[in-house]
Amino acid sequence: MVYSHILSTGGAVPERVVPNSHFNYLVEDADNWILSRTGIRERRFAAEHEATSDLATAAARQALQRASISAEDLDCIIVGTSTADMILPATACMVQKNIGAKNAFAFDMNAVCSSFVFAVETADNFVRSGKYKKILVIGADTYSKILDFQDKTTCPLFGDGAGAMILGASPEKKGILQSLIKSDGNGWELIQVPSSGSRKPITAETISAGENTFKMAGKSVFVFATDIIPQIIAELTRRADITPDQLDHIIPHQANLRIIDFISKKMGIPKERFLLNLDRYGNTAAASVGLALDENLQNGTIKPGQRVLMMGFGGGLSWGGMLLQF
Repeated sequence: MVYSHILSTGGAVPERVVPNSHFNYLVEDADNWILSRTGIRERRFAAEHEATSDLATAAARQALQRASISAEDLDCIIVGTSTADMILPATACMVQKNIGAKNAFAFDMNAVCSSFVFAVETADNFVRSGKYKKILVIGADTYSKILDFQDKTTCPLFGDGAGAMILGASPEKKGILQSLIKSDGNGWELIQVPSSGSRKPITAETISAGENTFKMAGKSVFVFATDIIPQIIAELTRRADITPDQLDHIIPHQANLRIIDFISKKMGIPKERFLLNLDRYGNTAAASVGLALDENLQNGTIKPGQRVLMMGFGGGLSWGGMLLQF
């Protein structure tokens, strides 16, 4: 039996810190208005010259350095993102060039905010097949580039960042023990950028109508998230033959503190077991789970031997999670 071990992680966020007060032009006392509704205090926005591949590259280099692995040792690079540098080619190929991973194949994966979890699931299966030994997975997004900054229901929620992970093969039973990914296309309209592809190409008219920016049916997504997260936790722990109270930590998609509060009360899981950074980074989309994992590995919160469940949910609709043993 082959298992995917986490050899290292990395993270990157832009330098620019954007406090809630930045949105005072939209709502009076924006700091209190945003904090009370989401738990977010600030977020990071990429500079004008920064793109998703830049943050992904920084996170990748950090992970490579920590693992003492040469980029030439990588077999594959998967970038999970819904804000690619451009519609083609793959952002992963840009990262490949930047880090010098000449022996890898590279591609992108888009499951919106679930992209990192979907990419890790794909990499895990590549490793378990025995065909590939070392895979770099990155979740990276720059939502500041696609937000409608006149929409107070969405633009204060998001920030930019990247989280990276290097998976390697091992016969030892730890690393990724259980996983699941799912989607429901019936809900695709809830999260979208209407004018961004072949269905409705970008034109002067669609730009004027704001259709080239991010749209989300917030209330419907909240209902979806609070319904699906308990299912992810229950299913993964059942498959592992453990109970939710045997989890040491849970890393949820960092979308909204109210969702986490709801889940904590609904499932009777102490809130302190949820590892959060959305107060400082907001919703970093595909980066959120990887960033939180990296942060809590580096600060020593996650310790050897502990069980960690990480999960994502997002547009598509899409969702998934995995149980990790460190």
